[in-house]
Amino acid sequence: MKLRTMRAVDYWIGIPLCFLGTLVVRLLGTPKGPEKPRRILFVELSEMGSTVIANPALQKAKDALGAEIFFLIFERNVECLHLLPTVPESNIVTIRETSVIALAIDSLRFLRWVRKAKIDTVVDMELFSRYSGLLTGLSGARRRVGFHRFHAEGLYRGEMLTHRVNYNGHIHMAKNFICMINALLAPRPEVPYSKTFVSDEEIRVPIQPVSIGEMEFVHGLIRQVFPNYRPDYHRVVLINPNSSELLPQRRWDRENYSTLAAMIVNEWDDVLVLITGSPSEREEALRMQEKVAHPRFRSFAGMHKLTVITALYNVAEVLISNDSGPAHFSAITPIRSIVLFGPETPHLYGSLGNTESIWAELSCSPCVTAANQKNSACNDAVCMRLITPERVLESVRQVLNGTTAKLDLVPIAALRS
Repeated sequence: MKLRTMRAVDYWIGIPLCFLGTLVVRLLGTPKGPEKPRRILFVELSEMGSTVIANPALQKAKDALGAEIFFLIFERNVECLHLLPTVPESNIVTIRETSVIALAIDSLRFLRWVRKAKIDTVVDMELFSRYSGLLTGLSGARRRVGFHRFHAEGLYRGEMLTHRVNYNGHIHMAKNFICMINALLAPRPEVPYSKTFVSDEEIRVPIQPVSIGEMEFVHGLIRQVFPNYRPDYHRVVLINPNSSELLPQRRWDRENYSTLAAMIVNEWDDVLVLITGSPSEREEALRMQEKVAHPRFRSFAGMHKLTVITALYNVAEVLISNDSGPAHFSAITPIRSIVLFGPETPHLYGSLGNTESIWAELSCSPCVTAANQKNSACNDAVCMRLITPERVLESVRQVLNGTTAKLDLVPIAALRS
């Protein structure tokens, strides 16, 4: 289903259904269930990178509440949950969004499953999605946690939550998710939830172990695109020129990526630059490869499943990426990531790993927020154009020359002077 169609369905059908759902929830009263959360379902459907950002909250639910956790996600995104062992595969539930009919069928199937599985708590991690709000409200769970609009206009999605958490656009999303678990831990009802402090230590994500066999497998894949590859000699730099269709304004121009790649392979004789991406992005990656026409700049798009990315990031030295899923996946590996931000802010969505965020900090940024459901009116992404290949190369030099400073945010102040 196209993004525009999904947004239209969420608005035109979601609003009246949320109103009706509120009436149903009020008529049914408080559902039965254990006094404390025992079987918690987390709902995060559309953003692949959010599964990593949400991991500290999932882990806290297991540790602090001793609960068994489940996860609901769109079918096309399910592989990203396999990157971390937090949620057992048997506890992952998927919904197809390929068409309105498939969405409706799977939604009804979910409402039957959630009762059969005796889920007593649902945590809706979506930002004011009416669809996820309906699934949460009609789940029959005793506790229903989610972000509530309170006095903010717009973004209506009914009154079906038992624990209404105040979404804070000034702290990292990982901390917002932790607040949802803190709401469940609160000794008494609060308006709003959650009146707690979340430290940086609470949003760490674990580095995932990688076996020698997995590393050798990646070495073999690299040799398929660059037969002369020698792991003991070549250093690998990854570029991710892609981002999801949810926000195309996040994309740095491919010309910039091509220029940057050419600079890198010409400056270091031992560096191999690989273009990562899905099978659907392979053709575009091959066109970039042909344009640069350098033997150490190769397309790697479509060469592996998502679950191989952990080993790939252990093999490589640095990842240059748009603000998208791979930037967040890098947090579970030691790789240095350089992430380019424009319509979003790294203060809210920065990678939780060994990262540097480059951001122009224009007065119009961030232009996508929970308030507009990430639907920007921008028709000229100046924020991304201000980031030059030369500026990104400076950060790459720090990594490859061994002078990297661990910085959370590097504004390109010189571009604003």
